[in-house]
Amino acid sequence: MKIGLQIPSFTWPGGDAAIGQHLAEIGQRADEAGFASLWVMDHFFQIQFAGPVEDPMLEGYSALSFLAAVTRRVTLGTLVTGVIYRYPGILAKTVSTLDVLSGGRAWLGIGAGWYEREAKGLGTPYPPLKERFEQLEEALQIVLQMWAGTVAPFEGKHFHLAETLNQPQPVRKPRPPIMVGGTGEQKTLRMVAQYADACNLFDRMGADAIRHKLDVLKRHCEQLGRPYEEIEVTTLGTAHLAPGAQSADDIITHCKSLAALGVHHAIFNMPNVSELAPLTVFKEQIIPAVADL
Repeated sequence: MKIGLQIPSFTWPGGDAAIGQHLAEIGQRADEAGFASLWVMDHFFQIQFAGPVEDPMLEGYSALSFLAAVTRRVTLGTLVTGVIYRYPGILAKTVSTLDVLSGGRAWLGIGAGWYEREAKGLGTPYPPLKERFEQLEEALQIVLQMWAGTVAPFEGKHFHLAETLNQPQPVRKPRPPIMVGGTGEQKTLRMVAQYADACNLFDRMGADAIRHKLDVLKRHCEQLGRPYEEIEVTTLGTAHLAPGAQSADDIITHCKSLAALGVHHAIFNMPNVSELAPLTVFKEQIIPAVADL
């Protein structure tokens, strides 16, 4: 099993001026500890699950570019980009740039978007859900066309590109992996089966719900003729390594239960990650213990 780190909050000691220092230290320690992946949210306002809306929130791809410069091995992505925030052709260029500058370590994490307050707050269009899903599917088609090196028009219902030129192409071959985030059974998981390399589920859903969602994904794969085994199953959860909270053994046991469900890549955020000590526990105890799951 691979272990990833998500950084959803930048409310750290020292205030705004110290964010860069903390982020660099966390990225470097995660890289050295053997984390497989490093993720930030693609939000502009803090989300209610992580803190007050006024809390600091970095723009995702700027933060990932910063992390690319201070790390050497860990892969980098957003968990996940809302399709409404960037034109798909520009998004393909953005992720391509991250991949080139990081030496082939970029992911494309993408979803339909949901945070109406930040969209309206910053003047981004926020169409109805049906339209956002239509845009998501077209965006996936555009990105795949651009990363295939095909220079041709794209004519969709929502997006119209005259020339899908993308130079330089990503370093990673055949292309950066695509994660479609979300749990919707009719649209999201079908798009995972049709276009993506990975899905992402919340581990707080519980074993029965995760098992059910993966069964739905398997059915979509069967209907589309896609080998289910090609898809990397990832989860997002919280690891709070602190007295009175969780221990290393607790996290290891949890990872074993996820692996038994068919999860390949467990991603965790950590409320006290800026203390750095939790990353050492992962390095010395958790990552070695789950590596062969």
